Amino acid sequence: QVQLVESGGGLVQPGGSLRLSCAASGTIIINRMGWYRQAPGKERELVAIISSGSSTNYADSVKGRFTISRDNAKNTVYLQMNSLKPEDTAVYYCYARDGTYVNYWGQGTQVTVSS
Repeated sequence: QVQLVESGGGLVQPGGSLRLSCAASGTIIINRMGWYRQAPGKERELVAIISSGSSTNYADSVKGRFTISRDNAKNTVYLQMNSLKPEDTAVYYCYARDGTYVNYWGQGTQVTVSS
C-alpha cells in the first residue's frame, strides 16, 4: 500500500511562486509521479509528470512556468510553480504509479492565486 502526503499549497498573489511537495510512503517501487489539478466545475487535468528516469511532460498551460522534479531516494516529487496566474487556482493532486501499474492519489492541496 502506498500513501501520498502533499504539502505546500496556499494563497499567493498573481505573479508569485509556490512549491508543492509529495512524499510516497511504502516499500514498493514508484515509477511515474506527477501532479494533476481540478478547478471548480472542471475536470481533473494533467499538470506535469516525471518518470523514474526524470523524463518530464507538462501541460501547455504551465510550460515555462512550472518545473517538476523528484528525489528517487526519498520517493518524493516536487512542483515549483512560478509566475502564477488566477487560472492556476485549483486543488492539486499528487499522483504515483508503481511497478505493477497501480495508480495512487494524494488527498489534494488547495492552491489559490488571488490579489
